[in-house]
Amino acid sequence: MSNPFLLSRVLLQFKDKSDDLIDEISAATFTPDGSLWLGSDEALTIERLSPIEPGIFGKHESFFLGDFIELFNNEDEIDIEGISYANNYLWIIGSHSTKRGRPRGKNTQKDLQRLATIKTDINRYLLCRIPVIQGELVKSSAHPDNPNRILTAACLEKTETSNILIEALKEDSHLSPFLTWQLPSKDNGLDIEGLAVCGDRVFLGLRGPVLRGWALILELEVVERETGVLTLKEIGEKGIPYKKHFLDLNGLGVRELCFDGEDMIILGGPTMMLDGLMRVFRLQGVLNLDGDSLSSANSKQLEILFDLPLTLGCDRAEGLTLFPCLGESNSLLVFYDSPSPHRQVAPHGVYGDVFRQ
Repeated sequence: MSNPFLLSRVLLQFKDKSDDLIDEISAATFTPDGSLWLGSDEALTIERLSPIEPGIFGKHESFFLGDFIELFNNEDEIDIEGISYANNYLWIIGSHSTKRGRPRGKNTQKDLQRLATIKTDINRYLLCRIPVIQGELVKSSAHPDNPNRILTAACLEKTETSNILIEALKEDSHLSPFLTWQLPSKDNGLDIEGLAVCGDRVFLGLRGPVLRGWALILELEVVERETGVLTLKEIGEKGIPYKKHFLDLNGLGVRELCFDGEDMIILGGPTMMLDGLMRVFRLQGVLNLDGDSLSSANSKQLEILFDLPLTLGCDRAEGLTLFPCLGESNSLLVFYDSPSPHRQVAPHGVYGDVFRQ
């Protein structure tokens, strides 16, 4: 493991009234036109920033996801935790998590009741793709290189209360207890916080649960069952529609994923609500894993790259994507939830960090 080497910083400039967004960046990726797409915890929109000059992105635009795909409703937050681009599609995932009430410090009895209350925002059960044509999101379009192929916006098939992935996981030998008990995300419950896509193969990184120190990546393969609706192929043992890849991340959960060739770059961090180690890993040959897998910390397949600097109370790394910088084709651009005041630039700007692998 090497110490992190800070290559540069990137400035994000948002439009007016974007302070909440600046504090809650949770996912990021680039599309080939150079646009930077961002997601946040408490919105029904996805954000686009365009390059203005080297190291600066602005011209902020917001896109309501309900204009492209069918949401459960127009009120509940999606809690976007992953964005990925592959084959003319922008992919987006919600956390798929429940949440526990937060004490407010004004009334003890009400705070005790809040801590006993578990809530579900149904829009969190979202996995979708939206075509990107010449840098623009569209509901449908002919493929730019194959006019006979139609690209369509679509969501993973919904159920009345979630989606078909959650229904499948309710029967899983490792994950079913966490769904049966409805454990909230910050209580080591189910919480998807990483997304990386290659073709129709979708990899989901779980912040939780972490099982006896082992983190988990779910691998899916989707097909379009009908226009606008995605379903899951049976890719696991006994017809299960997913594979499970367990990783020894030194007790950390997965906070973000991105591809670097056939390898997976993994941002690891605490599962619970605490400040702690944020570590970057490389999982080699993830596209060649056959069936369920275990990758231990001392294996050649799983490598620790570096630890991110720890700042108590702020700068919690959430977004991670490849970013060419200063001659480094695969440097890593990191964005932060709860950025420190030193990272913020008046009136509506914030810095991300670029590290060399």
